[in-house]
Amino acid sequence: MDNFKVSIELSDLMDSESEFIPIVEEDDDKLNKDEEPVPEELPLLPLRNTVIFPGVIVPISVGREKSLKLVKDVQRNKGFLGAVAQIDAKTEDPGAEDLYKVGTIARVLKILEMPDGSTSVIIQGRLRFKWDRVITEEPYFKVSHQVLPDVIPDGDKKREFEAVVSSLKDLSLRIIKGSANIPQEASFALKNINSPSFLINYIGANADLKVAEKQRLLETEGLKERGLALVEHLVQEVQLLEIKNDIQSKVKTDIDQQQREYFLNQQIKTIQDELGGSPLEQEIKEMEAAAEKKKWHSEASTVFYKELEKLRRLNPASGEYSVQYNYLQTMLDLPWNEYTKDNLDLARARKILDRDHYGLDNVKERILEHLAVLKLKGDLKSPILCLYGPPGVGKTSLGKSVAEALGRQYVRMSLGGLHDEAEIRGHRKTYIGAMPGRIIQGVKKAGAANPVFILDEIDKIGSSYHGDPASALLEVLDPEQNSNFHDNFLEVDFDLSKVMFVATANTLSSISAPLLDRMELIDVTGYILEEKLEIARKHLVPRQMKLHGIPKGTISLSKSVLTFIIESYTRESGVRKLDKVLATLFRKVALKIASSEKVKKNVSMADIKELLGVERYYKDTWEKESFLGVVTGLAWTAVGGEILFIESSISKGKGNLTLTGNLGDVMKESAVLALEYLKSHANELKLNSDIISESNIHVHVPEGAIPKDGPSAGVTMVTSIASVLSGRKVKPRIAMTGEITLRGKVLPVGGIKEKILAAKRAGIKEVILSKENRKDVDEIKSIYLDGLNFHFVETILDVLDIALEK
Repeated sequence: MDNFKVSIELSDLMDSESEFIPIVEEDDDKLNKDEEPVPEELPLLPLRNTVIFPGVIVPISVGREKSLKLVKDVQRNKGFLGAVAQIDAKTEDPGAEDLYKVGTIARVLKILEMPDGSTSVIIQGRLRFKWDRVITEEPYFKVSHQVLPDVIPDGDKKREFEAVVSSLKDLSLRIIKGSANIPQEASFALKNINSPSFLINYIGANADLKVAEKQRLLETEGLKERGLALVEHLVQEVQLLEIKNDIQSKVKTDIDQQQREYFLNQQIKTIQDELGGSPLEQEIKEMEAAAEKKKWHSEASTVFYKELEKLRRLNPASGEYSVQYNYLQTMLDLPWNEYTKDNLDLARARKILDRDHYGLDNVKERILEHLAVLKLKGDLKSPILCLYGPPGVGKTSLGKSVAEALGRQYVRMSLGGLHDEAEIRGHRKTYIGAMPGRIIQGVKKAGAANPVFILDEIDKIGSSYHGDPASALLEVLDPEQNSNFHDNFLEVDFDLSKVMFVATANTLSSISAPLLDRMELIDVTGYILEEKLEIARKHLVPRQMKLHGIPKGTISLSKSVLTFIIESYTRESGVRKLDKVLATLFRKVALKIASSEKVKKNVSMADIKELLGVERYYKDTWEKESFLGVVTGLAWTAVGGEILFIESSISKGKGNLTLTGNLGDVMKESAVLALEYLKSHANELKLNSDIISESNIHVHVPEGAIPKDGPSAGVTMVTSIASVLSGRKVKPRIAMTGEITLRGKVLPVGGIKEKILAAKRAGIKEVILSKENRKDVDEIKSIYLDGLNFHFVETILDVLDIALEK
C-alpha cells in the first residue's frame, strides 16, 4: 500500500497553470459503457513497471519514441489506447510476444514536459480488455480486441460481495494509519469512494504488489474474486506492518533527517580523504602532475594552467565542464616536442624500400636523399611529397615502407569526399562535442611529433558551404608555415614542420594550383610487363596464397603462366586488377582443396582458362590488316595510357567534315585544324584539291559511348585524313601522339611514359613523337623502351613521310 500516495500527489506533476487532478470515481455502468464506442483497432502502449486498473488515474513516464508518438496521437484525436504491461521490464524494444494479453483501455488526460527533459503522461483507465492479434506494428502496435466488463454481483451473492468491499476498506484504512510512508490524507480519499468496483481497482493499483501479481489481479474474472485476493494480501500486509511498528518502537533512535544527512556527508568526506580527496580534485592533481612532464613551449604551458584554473571553478554537472576537461586532456595527450629518433642507416632503408615495392625508383631515391641530408646536417624540415599516378601502383602502401625505413610512426588520413574545413582545422571548443581536426588527432594517435603522415586521395577533396578543405590544407602543407599550425580547437600553435607529409593522387588536374605549388611532385607511373611479373611473384602470389589458406608448395605458377594471366586477364597500369584476378584463381583452388579434389601443382595455361574462363583481353590490339584512313594514336587517362584508333572515310559531297565518337572540344578543334592544314598544303602533299572540295570527310573515333578529349590527337587526325585523301595506307605497328599548329608544327604533349607503356602492351614497334618530347623519353629507364623505335619530328610533313606507305 506504499504506493497509495501516487494518486494523492498528482498535483506535483502539474504545471503552475494546471488544476489539481482528483480521484475520479466513475459510475460502474459508465465505465462498462464508455461515452464513446471503443474502435475495433486499438493502439497498444507497453508499460515497464505499471499495471493500470479501470477508473484509476496514473502518471507514467514515457521515454520511447514510439510510445511518445502514440500518446500524442491519442490525445490529439481524443481517442483511446490499450495500456498493457511488459512481461519483462528490461526489454528495451518489446514485441507482441513480450506483452501480457490482458490490459486496460485508457484515455490520455494530460501530457507534461518535465524540467529534466523527460515526459510524463497522466492517463485514466476505463475498461479491461484482451487483445487478439497485431494488425500493424508501425509506427506503433495496433491490435484487435474484446472488452472484458466487470459485473457487480447481485441476488444472494450481493451481500457477500458487500462484505468483501467493507473488509477491503477497513484493512486499507488500518494500513494508512499504521504506515509512516503513506500520507493520512489518503484515508479521506478512501472513505469518499462509493463505487465498489472502483474501490477494488483503486486498492489493487496502489497495493504493494509486484507487476506480475498485479497483472494476475487484473486478469481475475469477477469483482468478488478480485476483492478476495486483495483481502488476502492486505491481511498479510497488516500483520507485517504491526510487527514492523513493534520492532521500530523498541529500537527507535532520536536522530532527525538533518542530523542523518550531516552524519552521512561527514562519512563520505572521511572516506574521500582516506582515498586521497574527491575524484574531481584527484583528476586535476593528476593533470598537474602530467603537465610537469610535458616538453611544451611557454605559450602552451601558460594556456594549459590558465584553462586548468578555469576547470577548478566550473560545476562538474555543467556541460561546459566536459568540454573543458576534454580540451585539457587533448593538450596533455599531444606529443609537444616529442620525437622518435630517425634511423639513418641508408643501406637498411634501401633494403626495406626494395623489399616492399618493386620499381618506384624516383620515390625511393627521394627518401634516401632526405635520409642522407638528415645524417649529414642533423636537422631538416620534412618535405611535402605528392605521389601521383594511376590506381594500383602502390602509392598509399609506400607510406608504410617509408615510415619503417625512417623508424617513424605511421598515420594515414583519407581525404576522399572530405568537404568540411573543420575536419582539417578542428571545431571551436565553445561547441558541445567539439574536437580537434584530423591532423592534430593523427599526430596525437602517433604519439610523436614527427610521424610519416599519408594524405590519401588529395585530388578528391570536395567543397561545400562548410568551407574549402583544400584551402585549409595550404597551411598544413607549407614547410614555411606549418611550424605554427593553428587548430581551432587547440587555439595554440602546434609545430608540424617535422611531420613528413606524403600526399597521393590519381591526377593533378583537380588539385588547386596553390596546393600543387607547396608539394614536391613525384610521378608514379604504371608498370611494364616485366615489373608486374616480379611484383606478382614476390608479393601478390605469396600474399593471396596465405590469405586463402593454401599451403606453400601446393601450387606453382611459372613465369609463362603469370605472363599469360597478366596479358590475357588484365589491362591496367597498376597491379590492383591483377591482385583481384589472382584472388579469384586461389579461391577456385581453395574450393578444390576443400572438396578433396586433386589439384595440379604445376598450373598450365589451359588450367588457367578452365579456372578463370576465356581470356578477357588480347596482347596485340593493333590492326594487323592495314586500312586506308585508320591510324593508331596514344592517349593518357587517369588509370594509365591507352591506344585509340582514329578512322576516316570520304564520300561524294561538298567538302563537309563530320565528327563522331563523343569527342570533346579540343579533339574537334584538332580535326578541323587537320583538315584546314591539308587543304592549304594540298599541292605540297600531292593531294587532289578537287577531291577535297567535292568529298565529305567523316572522322570517327571508335567506342563512341566513352568521352574523349585532350591535346594529343592532332598528328593522328592529320595522318588519318591524309591517308584516305592520298590513298596511302598507314604502316603497320606504328603509333603517334602530338598536337599540331595551323603552320604544321608538331607540339609536345604529356603522359609520355604511360603512352609508351600502352604502346608496348599493344605490340607497337614504332612511336612518333614531337622533337621536344625527346627529353621525356631520355628520363625513362631503358627497360621501358626495349623493342620500341622512336621518331622525333618537328613538322606534319615529317609525320606523314614516316607514317604513310610510299
